[in-house]
Amino acid sequence: MEAILRSIKREKIPINPAIVISNKPDAKGLKIAQKLGVKTEIIESKGFNGSRAEYDKKIISVLNKNGVTPKNGLVCLAGFMRIISPDFVKKYKNRIINIHPALLPSFPGLDAQKQAVDYGSKYSGVTVHFVDSGVDTGPIILQKVVKVDDDDTEETLAKRILAKEHQAYPEAVRLFAEKKIKISGRKTKIS
Repeated sequence: MEAILRSIKREKIPINPAIVISNKPDAKGLKIAQKLGVKTEIIESKGFNGSRAEYDKKIISVLNKNGVTPKNGLVCLAGFMRIISPDFVKKYKNRIINIHPALLPSFPGLDAQKQAVDYGSKYSGVTVHFVDSGVDTGPIILQKVVKVDDDDTEETLAKRILAKEHQAYPEAVRLFAEKKIKISGRKTKIS
């Protein structure tokens, strides 16, 4: 999130950050967003008694109130470790993007770096993709490769992947903002 906001601030991405939403009141990203002059809101999920769809309706309401609509908005998930409801995905079809610390379709879900090290992969990396109703299964926007060293641990690999994430996510947001991504089925084409 910070890499995206800083790229926007440096005018490398032609997009207006409307709001940063967190489900955790102590999220580090809230302070970073505020420091960079971006509005923030907390919608706590802990102790929320409603369904996932009801929780997502609250998020959609805040997005709409801040001008992030299904017609003109972009929702970037960064550190948001919740599965989004099918209604949210459908409403914002091809307008929600996520980043994953692996070369999808390999190692979806949690602990991707550990999975890569344990599996003995020679390469891993990062994937920025559109969100669909599956877990880490949406059309891929771009990927960046990271070599897995023989002595890598989950932590050492994660650190190198994070550096690539800071490059890939802002680049994907820029491509989206410049309307350079075309989606055809599962495939994307960058113009």
